[in-house]
Amino acid sequence: MRPVILASLLGATALPAFAQEVNVYSHRQPELIQPLIDAFTAETGITVNAAFVDKGMVERLQAEGDRSPADLVLTVDVARLGEVKEAGVLQTVDDEALDVIPSGLRDDDNQWFALTTRARIVYASTERVADGEVTTYEDLADPKWEGRICTRSFTNDYNVALTAAFLAHHGEEETVAWLEGVKGNLAKRPEGGDRDQVKSIWSGECDISLGNTYYMGAMLKDDEQKDWAEAVRIVFPTFEEGGTHVNVSGMAMTASAPNRDAALQLMEFLASDEAQRIYAETNNEFPVSEGVERSELVASWGDFTPDDLPLSEISDLRPQALDLIERVNFDG
Repeated sequence: MRPVILASLLGATALPAFAQEVNVYSHRQPELIQPLIDAFTAETGITVNAAFVDKGMVERLQAEGDRSPADLVLTVDVARLGEVKEAGVLQTVDDEALDVIPSGLRDDDNQWFALTTRARIVYASTERVADGEVTTYEDLADPKWEGRICTRSFTNDYNVALTAAFLAHHGEEETVAWLEGVKGNLAKRPEGGDRDQVKSIWSGECDISLGNTYYMGAMLKDDEQKDWAEAVRIVFPTFEEGGTHVNVSGMAMTASAPNRDAALQLMEFLASDEAQRIYAETNNEFPVSEGVERSELVASWGDFTPDDLPLSEISDLRPQALDLIERVNFDG
């Protein structure tokens, strides 16, 4: 991002030379967003400078303040979108082109917008778990699963969001009981990522695990992990009075946004059918645009009914959900 930094040092007269650039801070791996960047630049001629910021994005934006070179942030979880908003480093974006994103998949104040969804599903052993044996998230606390569940840390954003959704459906008392029940059914202490849990099913350490849908696509493309993927099937559990929990990747415009007009063009592009198709094919995720079909692989996993809880409600309950997870010492 050196050109942007130099422009700020040289003064306002230097800015027009860089007016057709967009600077992005991204939680997403570079290879996942590069196809989108390439397509956008080919269409508009606008250069995108993407910085991969795995940790400390909020702190970085706060420290940079009004001088931040970042125009947009791309994140991988509704919890992180909520954190960035709560930090006061975003601005409201009212734009008709973004109305294609359903209201439940955007911030109430239009400060962040979902780009793709992924379901938080159960990976089930094809050998040791019968069809229909697991149907709901509530069922994961049933003693029949004792010693049969593997999971990554429950303080991970994905599981915190799932817990927040459970909290929205059932309240605090039932959520604590559920967390204690699931913890009691673990085959081993939480560790690793979602793919590591599938490996544990393949090796016989456990029978089911929680995971995001798109990891199946990633495993099938990896020669070492393909056997893990083929040892499980995807099950779309639901809440007893709801649907399947979904999370999102999303975008937001920073409060500083030195290249606001170009950044808005990138936001409009990312919400377009073209970009949604690229997302669907590249990342094995579900498009937010109803007019864009899933990739052939994603479609093969079957249909499901997404839970209708607004993501903004899940984001708001995240701190309380994390407190409950820590209260029961889930990872201990």
